[in-house]
Amino acid sequence: MRVALCLGSGGARGYAHIGVINELRDRGHEIVGISGSSMGALVGGLAAADKLDDYTSWATSLTQRAVLRLLDPSLTSAGVLRAEKILDAVREILGEAVIEDLPIPFTAVSTDLVAGKSVWLQRGPVDAAIRASIAIPGVIKPHVLDGRLLADGGILDPLPMAPLAAVNADLIIAVSLSGDDPRVSQPANGPGPTNDLLNRMWRSTTALLDTGTARTLLDTPAAKTVLSRFANDGVETDDHDDHTEFSVPKLGGFEVLNRAIDIAQSALMRHTLAAYPPDVLIEVPRTAARSLEFHRAEEVIDIGQELTSAALDTLVPKTSHP
Repeated sequence: MRVALCLGSGGARGYAHIGVINELRDRGHEIVGISGSSMGALVGGLAAADKLDDYTSWATSLTQRAVLRLLDPSLTSAGVLRAEKILDAVREILGEAVIEDLPIPFTAVSTDLVAGKSVWLQRGPVDAAIRASIAIPGVIKPHVLDGRLLADGGILDPLPMAPLAAVNADLIIAVSLSGDDPRVSQPANGPGPTNDLLNRMWRSTTALLDTGTARTLLDTPAAKTVLSRFANDGVETDDHDDHTEFSVPKLGGFEVLNRAIDIAQSALMRHTLAAYPPDVLIEVPRTAARSLEFHRAEEVIDIGQELTSAALDTLVPKTSHP
């Protein structure tokens, strides 16, 4: 089948997009259009340029120590991470590729911070479009492109379905990176303050960088200050109730921002899916990986491939009519 792909935003969970594409290729489907926001734009741009295998080989070789070096924390830039080292690696893989010459039509979605509008990047260097789309607010500094101050596409369009409306495809697949954890059952009247829900929140907001490796690698006052933004100081306990394990997670500054973005993006995605329903929606759980766990590529790729295999197995083959 001819497949159009919409790849959503979600940090390191975006590695799942690689698994989605791998499964489609393994089954012999042809990808005829890709749109993406943030990490979806990065993976989508590499796939459209036929460079995804090279990127995958590099990403799966990264250790946590290597990722910390590549993220390059900073106190002086507009984002706490410069991330230029990661982008340099992507640029080296892409070369001089430009969007209008790609074998697969590609749209990277970004956000114009001055105009307050989504921007579709469909011309120019692929690496510049990716750089504009991945500028997570407060984390990676915005990017100036063609006189516009651009930031993460997921701010306004975390699942950019609209650019695929004109693509001639047999099947449109959307990949959301904000799915619920399938292991957690919600009560019939919606989520409540249950231990399961709190445990899920606690797991998903544990500090990413509060590790011995990070302290050894970034043992400077500036780095410690940056890392503290990512740390979770624990949870507030109820000292008067021995039966209460914990009450509400005490979130670090980055985790508050990250959770707020997740909530806003989930609401935006619901509106997008109502307006542009895909043929297949693949939902990668938020708990599959934290936003900056870029050292877990192989594991998250496998999750994406497994979810795609299960989704495609449920499809009823389309029949042609005379």
